[in-house]
Amino acid sequence: MRTNPREALIIGCGIAGPVVAMALQRAGLSATLYEARAEPAPHVGAFLNLAPNGLNALGALGLDAQVKAAGFACTGMVFRNSRGKRIGEMDGGSDAQRYGTAGIIIKRGLLHQVLLEEAVRRGIRVEFGKKLEGFQVDSGRSVTARFEDGTQARGALLLGCDGLHSRTRRLLLPDAPAPTYTKMVGCGGFLPNTLGLPPSSTMHMTFGKRAFFGYFVPTAGEIFWFNNLPQPEEPSRGALSSLSAEEWRRRLLEVHAEDPSPIPDILRAMTGEIGQYPIHDIPFLPTWHQGPVCLVGDAAHATSPHAGQGASLAIEDALVLARCLRDVPDVARAFAAYEGLRKERVEKLVRQGRRNGDMKPGASPLADWVRDLLMPFFLKLGTRTTDGTYSYRIDWEQKVVF
Repeated sequence: MRTNPREALIIGCGIAGPVVAMALQRAGLSATLYEARAEPAPHVGAFLNLAPNGLNALGALGLDAQVKAAGFACTGMVFRNSRGKRIGEMDGGSDAQRYGTAGIIIKRGLLHQVLLEEAVRRGIRVEFGKKLEGFQVDSGRSVTARFEDGTQARGALLLGCDGLHSRTRRLLLPDAPAPTYTKMVGCGGFLPNTLGLPPSSTMHMTFGKRAFFGYFVPTAGEIFWFNNLPQPEEPSRGALSSLSAEEWRRRLLEVHAEDPSPIPDILRAMTGEIGQYPIHDIPFLPTWHQGPVCLVGDAAHATSPHAGQGASLAIEDALVLARCLRDVPDVARAFAAYEGLRKERVEKLVRQGRRNGDMKPGASPLADWVRDLLMPFFLKLGTRTTDGTYSYRIDWEQKVVF
């Protein structure tokens, strides 16, 4: 068993884990990352939006330049209805001036890779094939993690950065609410731009007749796309992945058969793998911590992708948590300070994501007509909301008093 009573044990090496480790390093703490996968998986997942607040948080750790270089600037969104009529837009062209940076679109696997490689470059230890089995708190002063391969590790604290289906959360809070299914399935992928769609920094969104569709053309050579498909009954485990890519393509073509070009064209041209997942969120947990164990990112407050904030909130968490552990000597009190500083903001954005998602599937032609009519108002209101979200800054030098 590796024993280091002054070390943080970080469970999970996705987005939150490496950023937490690097933030702790800056705060003067050591950390080791434990990842259940046997090896890095840079090609897993589709793509995500990294908003200005997330990039600014990365900037506090000197990580923003590397991440921006791996992604593509997204400076606006255009919304259309199922007839192809333009019903609204959001212009992010001035985001760099207002918030210090514009948001980016980045492949999830590539973001994982950039963060992991930078953590390793900074001397942070990463161990793969370490699936958490359980943990034991030793007299409140340290915690021992047990892994399914029979090994153990001891540290001063354990941080669950293991995502929506967090094993750490289930062990820490066995009676806490489970993630909530949002009655929607998400899927997406990438394909060569054989259609000749012009590259643009604008994301194109369509409220289709039966599902929501978005696409982004970052270069002349590739198309990014995603779909949100209403499905009232939660799919059983493995039900989505049991369908082949060809079966998924046929299903999506059927769903979007009456929607405007280039949606059917994109789906017909799709030949590669199609990622798919039921969309969940975690609206509320009674607490994020007990003793020397604490949850971070999606493990504590997963938000649906409709708010475009999941990754950014996890990155913010990392900085706030590191500051609290730097400035509050008692670990349990530091965790309480972190939760107190973060809970209201993240739960508000989880609710916003759910509201945004609920707007996507039209309940009736009348509901669609009302949505189209009010969309400019919704977007104007949304701009005020995103201003509060994007302008959020973390002052690393400010001392946390708790």
